[in-house]
Amino acid sequence: MFVGRENELGKLNEMYQSDRFEFAVIYGRRRVGKTTLIREFMRGKRVIFFAASESTARDNLISLSRQIGGKNTAPVFADFESALTEIFDRAEKERLVLVIDEYPYLAGSSRGISSVLQILIDHRKETSKLMLVLCGSSMSFMQEQVLGAQSPLYGRRTAQLRILPFTFFDALPFFSGFDAVQKAELYGCTGGIPEYLNKINPQKSVGENIIDLFLTPSGHFFEEPANLLKQELREPATYNAIIEAIAHGASRLNEIATKTGIESNKCAKYLLSLIALGLVSKEYPYGETGGRRGIYRLDDPMFKFWYRFVFPNLSAVVNGLGGIVYQSEVAPQLNAYMGFVFEDICKQFLFLLAKKEALPFGATSFGRWWGTNPKTKTQEEIDLMSAAHKDALFAECKWINAAVSEKVYATLKRRSELFPHAHKHFYLFAKTLFDAPLRKHQGVRLFTVDEMIQWHEKTSR
Repeated sequence: MFVGRENELGKLNEMYQSDRFEFAVIYGRRRVGKTTLIREFMRGKRVIFFAASESTARDNLISLSRQIGGKNTAPVFADFESALTEIFDRAEKERLVLVIDEYPYLAGSSRGISSVLQILIDHRKETSKLMLVLCGSSMSFMQEQVLGAQSPLYGRRTAQLRILPFTFFDALPFFSGFDAVQKAELYGCTGGIPEYLNKINPQKSVGENIIDLFLTPSGHFFEEPANLLKQELREPATYNAIIEAIAHGASRLNEIATKTGIESNKCAKYLLSLIALGLVSKEYPYGETGGRRGIYRLDDPMFKFWYRFVFPNLSAVVNGLGGIVYQSEVAPQLNAYMGFVFEDICKQFLFLLAKKEALPFGATSFGRWWGTNPKTKTQEEIDLMSAAHKDALFAECKWINAAVSEKVYATLKRRSELFPHAHKHFYLFAKTLFDAPLRKHQGVRLFTVDEMIQWHEKTSR
């Protein structure tokens, strides 16, 4: 099932239709759907698709030769330069797409391949109808060795597409058969990685899915974070310790360094690698772009869920007690866990409103704010806000079983007084319910999870 990626697919098709040389770099973490996007783009086009393997240069050359000439009759080219020259020759007369999937594997086996491509591009791009697509899962390699200033290919790409996990709203087609709250809970466990979403069984409950996927030794996600770290990073044990520290509440660099026993300067470098992978982000209070108040947080919901509930209970799960772990650990804490996920979902929804020009002003960014109230000397926090010129938007996100009350609105209004904007706009988000008196207020917009989904589906038709 191909879901979403309309913008990325549209860009690739636009490049294809130009009928001139194009060079697209596609990258993103493993299992995010890069190859699925490329295969959808390939439909009805003349394509040479070469998936590089983590093997020798000779093996990769044989594989590429077969893709160029046909699997049964193709001769093996003398070298990669000869093979790629043949492709450029064919593209002189007609539109042709060359896809090299997992390009880091090819570059690892043939060190000079980027220079070979660079020379061919520089000498043939003016007359070529080739559309070259390089795709890779190694984020650091693609950013440094393909897009980076030190790469032979630097400045030659005509487009770069970083494929990100689906938002909650993009992922909705995977949750068919579940109600709104259940959809949010499933997203909170799996995140927006398409391969993960495909593992959800619509015939089972949320709890049964969690047990099957996370809390059984054969479950798809039981070892997934550990396997991903081993594939992407050289010191998985160190990164594992850092992620565990963040998952258990350490948010500042010195806290993480203390919990892990890693020197602060080394810890900062490890955190940068996790940020590049999209697993961790560094967050500042809204309106700030640097300084000492930055905190680290886990961005990936599957990692967040795994380190919160699976990692502390590995022994119990291995011994067949996954059902008990769910009943005693996961179910009682799921609401509290979902509070952080819900903030992200609400932030995604505000971006949807902004794209549809459905906000009272042109908001372009949203974020959490925290700081000291100068009057009371107490710490205050606003779940989400945005500001531009004289306008500011303030939002509170409550994932609770009870109805959200007028008191929540009053608190949000009071905290908004810390900001000088002339025009203030208020949004409240709830799991399922708002108090009836709150529904009558004209100065605040209210959305439950179900209402957000309905709005999205109505405006997407």
